[in-house]
Amino acid sequence: MIKKLKFRPEIFGLVFTIASALFIISLSFPFFTEKRLEPYLYNSGIDSIGALICAALFYGCMKQEGSGIKLFRILIVLVCACFLVNEVICFTVLVSDYRVICFISCFLSKLIDLALIYLFYLYVRETLGFEGKLASVAKKLIPILLIIQTLVMLSNLITPVTFTVTADGMYLDTEIYIIEEVFLAVTSILTTIMVFMSHNPFSQKAAALTFIFLPLIEYFILGGSFGEASQYGIILMSLIIMYCVISNVKSRKLAATQTDLQIASKIQTNALPPVAPEFPNHPNVNLRCCMHTAKEVGGDFYDYFVLDENRVCFLIADVSGKGTPAALFMMTAKTMIKDYALTKDSTSEIFNAVNVRLCENNEEGMFATAWIGIVDTRTMTLQYTNAGHNYPMFLRQGKPCEEMKTVHGLFLAGMEFTQYKHTELQLESGDRLLLYTDGVTEAHNRTKNLYGEERLKKILESTQDSTGEQVLDCIFKDVNDFAGETPQFDDITMVVLSIK
Repeated sequence: MIKKLKFRPEIFGLVFTIASALFIISLSFPFFTEKRLEPYLYNSGIDSIGALICAALFYGCMKQEGSGIKLFRILIVLVCACFLVNEVICFTVLVSDYRVICFISCFLSKLIDLALIYLFYLYVRETLGFEGKLASVAKKLIPILLIIQTLVMLSNLITPVTFTVTADGMYLDTEIYIIEEVFLAVTSILTTIMVFMSHNPFSQKAAALTFIFLPLIEYFILGGSFGEASQYGIILMSLIIMYCVISNVKSRKLAATQTDLQIASKIQTNALPPVAPEFPNHPNVNLRCCMHTAKEVGGDFYDYFVLDENRVCFLIADVSGKGTPAALFMMTAKTMIKDYALTKDSTSEIFNAVNVRLCENNEEGMFATAWIGIVDTRTMTLQYTNAGHNYPMFLRQGKPCEEMKTVHGLFLAGMEFTQYKHTELQLESGDRLLLYTDGVTEAHNRTKNLYGEERLKKILESTQDSTGEQVLDCIFKDVNDFAGETPQFDDITMVVLSIK
């Protein structure tokens, strides 16, 4: 159990916020009965409620992901720590015997304030995105100021530089206490300017600046008469406002993006031929296909089509990268291969022509590994060309499964002068050929072990008497069983050719 918690820092954050809230509530009881603590009763109530809100808010965002969420969780923990330290200060401030505890609490409070300011800057920078020369200056300057300010705070452990706690437990500022505000002022000003300069909706900018302006407004209106707890309560409220507004805007954008991706996925799926084709004029040829994308849209594809009364063409390909760019390149490559297949006489000529076209204006450096085959149903001869793709698995009845270890050239769109070759294979009744992308063999489990070619061979051999659909289902199930809870990392596409 301890080993598991080691990799879940958010668990420790939740435990801290809950424990702090319970501890603050337990410290609050004397404020209702002891006269000396009555002036701090309001602070104690803010501390208690604030800590409970921190615990609930932290729990609510534990399973969320996205830009800034980790920083937001740390901010919540720090605010909760502020309430905790503030409660200890309130509890000990009137008891001279607790002078050391009060000093330590004040010291920790100031260090936490520094961390809050810096984490706020990081959170806004990550969620809103700061660019330009000022952002570069701030990225270098603010950490340096943080280190200097921290050293100034640490110096109070040796001699009163910015504050001290008297023998009767009273907090006193020194004459140069103002240097405590340098880091706050510089960071706040730079962050404010960069927020206004960022290309974000006004609602996001306003929400981000609540962390700076709400505490200032509260301070000027109330004059700090209600103590430090009210300031931390305002900070917590501004964090909630900032998080909700920024997350709401991003959620709307994400929803629109998801809709676009769903439409793109539908278009891509419709562009692929059926997974179970029938060839009435070629009864000896049985093709079955499947594709499982790792994202909404992917870069793998397969295709097949009848060239004439004697020949059937089929292919598989894997485009570099993932997502929308790979899908767009995939659609282009698929269209070109089919167009040239209908006009060229061999698989090598098809890839020669496609490769030249794909190399044109390929500024993004996209490429695709591909394998294409043409079956002549009169002679049952398979002509094929491999452009840097995974070796197909070939199974003949009564013999072990083997890889067709032939590569006829570089991947498509690599170099325009590449000249591809082709090989021919005589097919027999009962032969089976499996084409697949590396999403199959490179699928990995929790211990980072790969699925591999040997395991794939065994599955093919064990399903020798099964139909093409059953073979594909069996392989995909075995890959999923092997991966377990590990998410699918790459597209999984397969084509199986069975000769009757």
